[in-house]
Amino acid sequence: MTNCDTNHGSNQEVLRPVCCYTNWDMFFFSFLFFKQVSKLGFGCMGLTGIYNSPLSEDEIISIINHAFAKGINFFDTADVYGAHTNEVLVGKALKQLPREKIQLATKFGIAGMAPTGMIVKGSPEYVRSCCEASLKRLDVNYIDLYYQHRVDTSVPIEETMGELKKLVEEGKIKYIGLSESSPDTIRRAHAVHPITAVQMEWSLWTRDIEDEIVPLCRDLGIGIVPYSPLGRGFFGGRAVVDSLSAGTFLASHPRFQGDNLEKNKNIYIRIEDQAKKRQCTPAQLALAWVLQQGDDVVPIPGTTKIKNLDQNIDSLRVKLTADDLKEIRDAVPIEEVAGDRYYDSMKKASWKFADTPAKDVGVSIE
Repeated sequence: MTNCDTNHGSNQEVLRPVCCYTNWDMFFFSFLFFKQVSKLGFGCMGLTGIYNSPLSEDEIISIINHAFAKGINFFDTADVYGAHTNEVLVGKALKQLPREKIQLATKFGIAGMAPTGMIVKGSPEYVRSCCEASLKRLDVNYIDLYYQHRVDTSVPIEETMGELKKLVEEGKIKYIGLSESSPDTIRRAHAVHPITAVQMEWSLWTRDIEDEIVPLCRDLGIGIVPYSPLGRGFFGGRAVVDSLSAGTFLASHPRFQGDNLEKNKNIYIRIEDQAKKRQCTPAQLALAWVLQQGDDVVPIPGTTKIKNLDQNIDSLRVKLTADDLKEIRDAVPIEEVAGDRYYDSMKKASWKFADTPAKDVGVSIE
């Protein structure tokens, strides 16, 4: 085991080596995509404000340029982030970088919030209109990876995928992804057109996808893109644990409220101790743990600070043995994590409730 090295002058460790799969046909789309992406991606959601105040255009351009200079080439946004402004600003930032070296992901499907919960749409017409709008906001000719952000449980997944397949054939998107999808939805979607990546919450204190989703993705040759790999910032440092920023969306998250937060502080202390043993920060340890779950895993931590970005990149230098991974995992017993992993208003849109109706016989997916 080697310790953290704080010299982050090179981007070589961020670049992903070409992987080999045993079944070329089955893994073709994931192979093409994942051999081009950096080991670590960059989640852009927070740049336009949700956990902290939004950054200015110049600040967003600066941090994205810095990420690229350090070897990150995989940038993740969505139409819903910042009420469309995230895509616009990310697009402006990427204009300063070579497009052919960038892997750009965005998403569709979240149409708003209602008193009853999240509004999700996945009709073919909606898919196409969202894609056209994202292409315009991002000011690009194509999207590398286009996700269904949440599953519309009123529309057969074959209908949604049929339109996505057409967008691939038209050259408007290169690869298709799913987010917060159930196992059945993943299987049925993959039968229409290969799914390249599934984006799911995965961190030291959120591991519910490990029993079924992860093995399924590996059986099908689908890559895994963990979002919130730092537990929505919980493992990012004592400042997050001890005092939430004013107005942060985290204040309504079950794990950051009242007694739950007080109980969860014990988990942070354990990870802090584990990090000291390995001469790195808690954030680096938590991120290294996710990174080393497999070569098919590309987490997308986000940050608004360049110093935090550099620390995240340095997590690639934290080498963990199998015994290390188990010891770190055992320091966070899931049964001791207080609070649900999802906001109450969004729980019904999570993967456990993401099955869709059976496709009518008359529906064409050509």
